[in-house]
Amino acid sequence: MSVAVSRSEAEEQLSRQFATVASSLPGGDWVPAARSKAMKLFDRSGLPHRRIEEWKYTDLRAVLRSAFPRAGESRHALDGSKLVEALGAEFAGLACIRLVLVNGRFVKSFIPAGSEPGTSYDFNTLADVLQGPGHDWVRALFEAERETAAVSALNTAFVTDGIALRVSEGQTVELPIHIVSIVDSDQPAAVATRNYIRVDAGARVTIIESHLGVSTGANERQATAVTQISVGDGSEVQHIQHLAGGADAIHLGRWDVELAAEAVYRGFQLTAGMGLARNESYVRFTGPDAKLDLSGLMLGRGRDHIDTTLVVDHTTTGCEGRELFKSVLDDRARAVFQGKVIVAPEAQKTDGKQMAQALMLSPDAEFDSKPELEIYADDVACGHGSTAAELDPDMLFYLRARGLPLEKARELLIESFTSEALEKIDSEAIRAAARAVVLAWLGVTWRLDDDSEGAVR
Repeated sequence: MSVAVSRSEAEEQLSRQFATVASSLPGGDWVPAARSKAMKLFDRSGLPHRRIEEWKYTDLRAVLRSAFPRAGESRHALDGSKLVEALGAEFAGLACIRLVLVNGRFVKSFIPAGSEPGTSYDFNTLADVLQGPGHDWVRALFEAERETAAVSALNTAFVTDGIALRVSEGQTVELPIHIVSIVDSDQPAAVATRNYIRVDAGARVTIIESHLGVSTGANERQATAVTQISVGDGSEVQHIQHLAGGADAIHLGRWDVELAAEAVYRGFQLTAGMGLARNESYVRFTGPDAKLDLSGLMLGRGRDHIDTTLVVDHTTTGCEGRELFKSVLDDRARAVFQGKVIVAPEAQKTDGKQMAQALMLSPDAEFDSKPELEIYADDVACGHGSTAAELDPDMLFYLRARGLPLEKARELLIESFTSEALEKIDSEAIRAAARAVVLAWLGVTWRLDDDSEGAVR
């Protein structure tokens, strides 16, 4: 006897929404079939839940009670003040090439003179790419099915826009390319964006992604965001994500990264104050002697739930992987770290290290860590670790004995804990912007070199 699995209200709503909006979504002749195929895949699997191993700590079916309608056009003009409001002064002040999407649609680019697309890089909006001919590399990725399909399938079905970026062989893009996705809505809204980034052999580029909300209603948002990156032979990519929201925001993100021979990829994910965030990263070494440094910092309070899930797949020889993720958790916040490293039989000389650490500021906070190693080769150096601890009372006593009030001593120790993760960001300017996000989350208004009363020297 077969037992039918009942569908949740959110699953039913998503199916009805797709039937309603599918004809209005961007795309040429081949795109509707790819969208329908993805939606059928989602209809078969449904929202992931705790009985699925990789979702055991994040029961999306239980959390997502209703599916918000697709975000409409923003009713506000995009100007400098809106960008500063969304990004914060430090990220808004970065010297960069900025490409902005509002409510899932490309609206504007801010490109300094001398940095226009040309010989070193080229970009198109995803809506234009899906509508027109060419860009076969994007089509192949868009049509591909994924093993763990929940986020990607929904994104493929509903995606409205994004950036298709290609960095030419041997070229260096001097300024960071900052892709900003903003939700600006007075009502609860859902968005789906996707970026395709291809870095040809010997090229160099820094990519920043920011996913944010502005306006009162924007805290109630549901977003899926997928970024697929191909890193060519001997190329170098630094990739930073800045994710911020509110207690009612849900963000489901996925990175798919492929590293060719001798490629170097440095990824960093900063998540500060999200109702529910899941950051999935899938990295595959396709060429020998490539290097990966993937790290992140999760900051949660209230009932925030931040899930970092990654799979690093070593399929060839001599590759190096480093993963470091840190969490700071207050109140009843929860962080999840699931990190799997797979070493294939042919991936000899693999060097892989993984560490997850949590600083617990409340007895009600929760940290779930599940590091995994699957090693099928015999000439490797791999290891993993995970720790969770409170603030060191001896260090608090030491700082207070030297004149610091309790709150300032706590803030200093928390900032020190986060610094090791932030140091993974190569760019001094981007690292300073990320650090400002951390300090704002902590509520720090003083510095050790302040001239104000009570500053430490």
